[in-house]
Amino acid sequence: MSGSASKENGRLRPLAELSNARLSELRAVLTDIDDTVTTDGRLPAAAYAALERLHEAGFLVVPVTGRPAGWCDMIARFWPVDAVVGENGAFTYRYLHDEKRMLRSFRQSEEERASNRRKLEAIRDRVLVEVPGSGIAADQFCRDTDLAIDFCEDVPALPREAVRKIVAIFEEEGAVAKVSSIHVNGWFGEHDKVTTCFAAMEELFGIAPEELRKVAIFAGDSPNDCPMFRELPLSVGVANVRDFEGELAPPPAYVTTSRNAAGFVELAERLLAARKA
Repeated sequence: MSGSASKENGRLRPLAELSNARLSELRAVLTDIDDTVTTDGRLPAAAYAALERLHEAGFLVVPVTGRPAGWCDMIARFWPVDAVVGENGAFTYRYLHDEKRMLRSFRQSEEERASNRRKLEAIRDRVLVEVPGSGIAADQFCRDTDLAIDFCEDVPALPREAVRKIVAIFEEEGAVAKVSSIHVNGWFGEHDKVTTCFAAMEELFGIAPEELRKVAIFAGDSPNDCPMFRELPLSVGVANVRDFEGELAPPPAYVTTSRNAAGFVELAERLLAARKA
């Protein structure tokens, strides 16, 4: 049964049910970062080693994250990855190590981004007044295109109804809002993880969307990953994706046994074993 079929029947299938034959056909590993490659806000050595082993085995490794431009610049330079899609699809960074040059591609012009930042400042002020206990994400100073509201990373965890209120404020102001495992990210524009990721894979690596659906797998853990779960037949949630049961439209096709970074390592081990088989 294909990944698409497993989504249609509404059941999260264990990763163990995904065949080595299908895994051996894959060329690209696309992955969220927070609570997918990390655990409790840290990048374990085993998860970094898994990224490195995948890269050295010839997979295209591309994080697709809500994290900010400043972080993505560092990730593109220092992690064993081929490119990074950041701020939920606002841009793509690719570092050319041989040339010591960063390629940056934004979905909006600088003028559009500056105008949108002013509108996001008004939303920031409203959220902080109307949702007690919420905060501005500590990485906001590194952001170029979106506003990240912290609901559990560096503030005491807010109840789900407070998170829904934050989303409602963004949407009332005409912004897009997506919930990650730690932040509500809001922005103005039509981009998301899928549109930018698919465009980047074609522009940078020559893999058209139809082909990408055949040769890529995506790993994620939360509602802001749903666009990727929807578009890629092979999508995998690390086990903590179950924490958002009922909020995923659609859920991933498969789920790992382990949570967080250990779940990503579980996926990487399967991919590497399938390539050797």
